[in-house]
Amino acid sequence: MADRIGEIIESSTLQFMAGSYQLHEAPAFGSVVRVQTRESDVDIYALVYDVRTVSREPGGRAVIRGVTYTGEALHNEEIYRAHPDLAEVLQTEFSAWIVGYRRGHSVFHRVPAQTVPVHYSVYACTPEELQRFGQQFGYIGMVVHAQQLPVDELVGAVIRQIAVAHTPNERDYTIRAGRELATLLRDDFERLRQIVQRIRFA
Repeated sequence: MADRIGEIIESSTLQFMAGSYQLHEAPAFGSVVRVQTRESDVDIYALVYDVRTVSREPGGRAVIRGVTYTGEALHNEEIYRAHPDLAEVLQTEFSAWIVGYRRGHSVFHRVPAQTVPVHYSVYACTPEELQRFGQQFGYIGMVVHAQQLPVDELVGAVIRQIAVAHTPNERDYTIRAGRELATLLRDDFERLRQIVQRIRFA
């Protein structure tokens, strides 16, 4: 069973923003996440491209907590232990770019007809879902030419994540994904080379 990790707080045709249920805990950059729609047999898939922690108050911002009025210095987790209320005044959010949907047993790499509903849950994809989502490579084309995203880093991260779900065939998957990239970027060899470098596992 997939884990429920957040809740939609803004929604549009191409992307959505979600709030994490746990402070400082959000899906990693490049993660594929899933949102169920009002139709029970339709799920929307998206790629996490930005994570941030902000004040819950509109227009508010965090203030420095590392030095108390008495001059005591606090560091890192010490600050959170001294101020347990921070979990109530801060919120971790993430933005995700929509790259397809599932209807019944079929996955489509295209923009769904409807937006995801605000306040609906966001789920982490299981390895089985990642395998099904990544069987075809249409999601790469939906990202590689987007203007407002960190595209090269995002493509490399999502291919790595889906390749891991294909264990022990990660190398085979990355090779096939690389061929798809080569087709899409056949006129831009230098950019292709940069993305391929980002797909490599550390």
